[in-house]
Amino acid sequence: MDNRPVVMNKKTNLLELEEHFYHLVDVDKPNVYHNLFPYDEVPKIAFNDRIVPHNLPESIWITDTTFRDGQQSRQPYTTEQIVTIYDYLNKLGGENGIIRQSEFFLYSKKDRDAVYKCMERGYKFPEITSWIRASKKDFELVKEIGMKETGILVSCSDYHIFYKMKMNRRECMNHYLSVVRECLETGVSPRCHLEDITRSDIYGFVIPFCLELMKLQDEYNIPVKIRACDTMGYGVNFAGAVIPRSVQGIIYGLTTHAGVPSSQLEWHGHNDFYKAVTNSTTAWLYGASGVNCSLFGIGERTGNTPLEAMVFEYAQLKGTLDGMDTTVITDLAEYFEKEIGYHMPERTPFAGKNFNVTRAGIHADGLLKNEEIYNIFDTEKFLKRPVLVAVSNTSGLAGIAHWINTYFKLPEEKKVDKGSLLVKNVKEWVDAEYEAGRVTVITDQELLRVIDDVNHKLGGEPLVTGLK
Repeated sequence: MDNRPVVMNKKTNLLELEEHFYHLVDVDKPNVYHNLFPYDEVPKIAFNDRIVPHNLPESIWITDTTFRDGQQSRQPYTTEQIVTIYDYLNKLGGENGIIRQSEFFLYSKKDRDAVYKCMERGYKFPEITSWIRASKKDFELVKEIGMKETGILVSCSDYHIFYKMKMNRRECMNHYLSVVRECLETGVSPRCHLEDITRSDIYGFVIPFCLELMKLQDEYNIPVKIRACDTMGYGVNFAGAVIPRSVQGIIYGLTTHAGVPSSQLEWHGHNDFYKAVTNSTTAWLYGASGVNCSLFGIGERTGNTPLEAMVFEYAQLKGTLDGMDTTVITDLAEYFEKEIGYHMPERTPFAGKNFNVTRAGIHADGLLKNEEIYNIFDTEKFLKRPVLVAVSNTSGLAGIAHWINTYFKLPEEKKVDKGSLLVKNVKEWVDAEYEAGRVTVITDQELLRVIDDVNHKLGGEPLVTGLK
């Protein structure tokens, strides 16, 4: 006989049969889902066609891990670089704090110096938070600095519980809960990072663990946040895919069965299978308010969800930038290139040198007639990056004139046209290159050199050169 109560869902206004509670399923041997993740084969995406509803929260936001996960795959940033990037994040996120938080390591003196200097800025957003292992020794660092919130690593797959932690599920859960309780005892809000969630037993460990975390939240009246970490990039957003790979299935389970409020739930994705951005957007669509990102996707292995990508995902979902200043993305890209020495791959969306450069001759012709035909949006308005046409044997006089005018951002009264001697001379050089057998497009550096040479030959003032 089923005596579960029938309750009203205040969001859908429908009567629902209350779900069963989920208890910890302790196992003698780890369940590592070798049917989905056979190590000597490509991982498998399986389906059971169970569909969960969209549940986009009223408020969604971005959190930043540039100074944590972003530093795990590159030379550490200097204190000065961290503070400068933090300034940029504040400006990019805007006064509404769409970039809500930024997390920091606390282990070295340099890390702590950066935290103190960023705190001195006095910004409301991004809020400064920390990240620690599930260790009471690590927690002492949090108390010493006076953090209001800290992330805690709570690995949740049997790969980690059995093979790394050398515990069983109950021992591991009890260990995690003891650290979280100590965190709450001192008034610090814990953010539990469920590492490797896309290889975990969702209903045998993750949901029961999160139910216990929600009980602690009620006991101490302090928010406990949950970060669902797709550590290996196994998450998929296909309708009807099975858990633990289904992003929407995981988010649904955490919100519906574990009772985690959307405002306390965020997704942290990796890009091992090229799905970081779509998985993060899916997490928003199905109930997570936060997505955790790193600038330009810099992070462990293939990297994290690129922060700048989610800025534009937000705008597309919400129909507004809500005060975000997207031109800062270009400022950050230039800072990373010039001051940090990071090579930005040329085709990186929104930030790479060639992301809005048209190379195909037929595309260039359409672009010259109306740039909306082949440009994703007004890139000059949103990113201070006017659309460019790469010069080749199909560019013609108009294409070369367009390149010069846009590259040098010449004002209307100084713009050149296809009747300009400068343009004609550059075209003669371009034609000679292709008559000699060249098949590749002309590079910016080559054009800058030729333009200077032609200017000198014509006796005019040389244009300002140098790559922007």
